[in-house]
Amino acid sequence: MNAEIITIGDEILIGQIVDTNSAFLGKELNKIGVSVYQITSVQDDKAHILKSLKEAEENVDIIIITGGLGPTKDDITKHTLCEYFDDTLVENEDVLKHIEHLFSKYIKTPISDINRQQALVPSKSKVLTNRFGTAPGMWLEKNGKVFVSLPGVPYEMKALITYEVIPELRKQFKFPYIKHRTLLTYGLGESAIANRIEAFEDNLPDFMKLAYLPNLGKVRLRLSAKAMDKSVVEIEMQKQINLLLPQIEDVFVGYEEDTSLEALIGQQLTKLSKTIAVAESCTGGSIAQAITANAGASKYFKGSVVTYITQSKMDILGVSEDLINKHSVVSEEVAKAMAKGVLDVYKTDYAISTTGNAGPSKGDADADVGTVWIGIATKNNIYAEVFKFSNQREKTIKKATNKAFEMLQKEILKK
Repeated sequence: MNAEIITIGDEILIGQIVDTNSAFLGKELNKIGVSVYQITSVQDDKAHILKSLKEAEENVDIIIITGGLGPTKDDITKHTLCEYFDDTLVENEDVLKHIEHLFSKYIKTPISDINRQQALVPSKSKVLTNRFGTAPGMWLEKNGKVFVSLPGVPYEMKALITYEVIPELRKQFKFPYIKHRTLLTYGLGESAIANRIEAFEDNLPDFMKLAYLPNLGKVRLRLSAKAMDKSVVEIEMQKQINLLLPQIEDVFVGYEEDTSLEALIGQQLTKLSKTIAVAESCTGGSIAQAITANAGASKYFKGSVVTYITQSKMDILGVSEDLINKHSVVSEEVAKAMAKGVLDVYKTDYAISTTGNAGPSKGDADADVGTVWIGIATKNNIYAEVFKFSNQREKTIKKATNKAFEMLQKEILKK
């Protein structure tokens, strides 16, 4: 079955907010065997919404709509749905009680008539309980097609999808079994990997496909399979992975499975009861941010310092002024001294350091823009490697961050 996601709101189209809802919806629908045919973003405009609904009905089986369900005049989704379904709004007693309960328990401002109007829903709709907000979800059907309207607030939408929409879809339809396995590789480009595994890709079964997902120093290889028989998918997936791994063993670092390399590293450090600290210069805290984005990071991550200027490297990490004058602040020696310094400050088992010129202009050193030294320190070993990433600042920072995790992963796997 195919689905279309329609996001409603001027704030998306003018870039005021990022549409994270569609990414979540795509993943959740895919998990139950629904393929997303198209994602459409439309203005808070009745004619535009009606046109999108008509086109979606012609193309797919399930239409998921998010946004435009607030209490203010610019939120017109419910009124537009009534026009599309030749329906009228009626007050739902259960929704009204829920709204009044939320206001009495959690909201300090008095409830108003505008708030109570959130209980108005199309009479033909099945109400989906929004346990975290005042705007209910609505399930409507027309010509054998399912239309689901959800609030645009991400945490409200996610709860409705998880507890209301997905269970109802499973109840009404039989879906194929879909499985994805994503293999993480670092250190080899997309085209080089594709050339290496060309024969493997050409011989995949008809119900399987391979996708390349490159991102500045790393490439994810996603194997996807879809069939009605779960056992067929499971057996064939493992068979193909067994064929693929020997061809990429030198760059393979693990499986993604809805996680990242830094999350995998966190799991490994937790299992080994090891800790890490980070000293960053040109990456400006992006390595620490990637680590702490993962729940449970406090088990293995002790802390970080961003020693952005030369003086802070000396004052905080104890890097020698003579060392800097002799070798330059962007050098192997300084990267190693930074890694050793932060290892000692936090008393950890592992440490990462970065020092370089991200650009667009040179800082305290004469190294070319895009030059980055990355250091790795353990209690028994310290080393650093130099890279020439890019003349574009953001790209250099991202590549350096990814490369740092790649180097750390290889160090951990030595154990």
